[in-house]
Amino acid sequence: MKSSISILAVLLLQAGTIPSIGTAPTPLADPQHLRYVRTLTLPPNASGIACTILDASVYAHSASSSADDLRVFRVLGHSRPQEVPFVVSYSEAQPTDAQTATIRNVSLHNATLSFDLDMPPRAYSEVDLDLAAHNFLATAEVSSSNAPTKPLGTFTLFDLTDRHLARSTSLALQESTDPHLHILLHLRTLDDKPFPHPDPSIVHGATVPASREAQTLYTIVASTNTLRQQGSYSFAQLDVPAQLPIERVHFVLDSAYKADFLRNLTIRAAAETHQSGQPQEIIDGQIWRVTRPPDATAGAPAIGAAELSLPAVIASSLHDPASLSIAIDNADQPPLPIRAVQLQMRQRTLCFDAAPNATYTLRYGDNDLRASVYDLGDLATLPAKPIIATLGSEEFNTGYIQRHVASTYDQRNPNLFWIALLAAIAVLGSFVSRQAMRQGRRR
Repeated sequence: MKSSISILAVLLLQAGTIPSIGTAPTPLADPQHLRYVRTLTLPPNASGIACTILDASVYAHSASSSADDLRVFRVLGHSRPQEVPFVVSYSEAQPTDAQTATIRNVSLHNATLSFDLDMPPRAYSEVDLDLAAHNFLATAEVSSSNAPTKPLGTFTLFDLTDRHLARSTSLALQESTDPHLHILLHLRTLDDKPFPHPDPSIVHGATVPASREAQTLYTIVASTNTLRQQGSYSFAQLDVPAQLPIERVHFVLDSAYKADFLRNLTIRAAAETHQSGQPQEIIDGQIWRVTRPPDATAGAPAIGAAELSLPAVIASSLHDPASLSIAIDNADQPPLPIRAVQLQMRQRTLCFDAAPNATYTLRYGDNDLRASVYDLGDLATLPAKPIIATLGSEEFNTGYIQRHVASTYDQRNPNLFWIALLAAIAVLGSFVSRQAMRQGRRR
């Protein structure tokens, strides 16, 4: 009798009548379990690949720092919402790494340095020269080596360290694919005198960043226009929620401010719930601007160079709310008229294949969902000019039901019935077995 009961339980388990205890199948996305909803508005009768730029709220309120619970749903007519494939792309420069230009034929003639550059086989719009010279003003005449009569521009380079300002040795070209460049470099002192002892060894190298035509785009995720002064420092404080990506800090100055400046700054980031002894993240950098009118006597063009952004990948904000303190050292100079300090992330773009006469929503906020895996089809290659989908404001899903929350005790404990049934069968079997044994003795 006991063996029969055991066999019955095994058969029930194998048949799936009794759910396996402890197993958790991958949950399916369901609109009722996604806490937040955003409309995706398309032009009338739009058909094809549509894209929208994601904002800070998506990452602040999704279930994980990688936003694995993002889902796009489509409704056609009166049908139920249907999940549709999508991709999220990240803005980044192409190529992501700077490349080296080979220097050839360096020579000195009449205090002018002359050299050629073999450029990488791609489009470029900037060349950074590595010059072993300090405290100088220089004019760089750039032309194509294959066509010396084809000027590509005249640029002013400078190192104003002794004047507590910045250094710049970049040639900001129009986008070009010339394989070889020829450069004439005229060096002067800061007092506009001939540079002492110019030598070909001054030219150490050259690097080629990604073209400006393919530079990274950014989205503002947090901002403050409140700064406090303490001694020679200006301080900005920003509190950011968990999971919010931060990849750059940008400073906006009063448009009426035209003065040159160089400021050192320090960014300190710490998770608000960090454990004792966990180090802060500390990032040091500079912001600067140099402007000069053209010098007709020296033949130098105007200078208009500035760097008001600082790369700052903050990791402490990925899992916990974080507090960021930004300290700007004004030294003996007046505070900068900063109108805003912005935290930015690389632009994230969500794209999906839109069908005409359908409505779309973006939903997120389900802690149990894992990253979606789709057969991308047409989404594998995104068009240069997709349809623009407008991302609506974030709203709470009025039909939201938290996953795994049930209204009755039995619903919250679905295995309880079967456990009680097995226990009852075991007790009944034991009773029947004892009765049979007693009857056998009497015989």
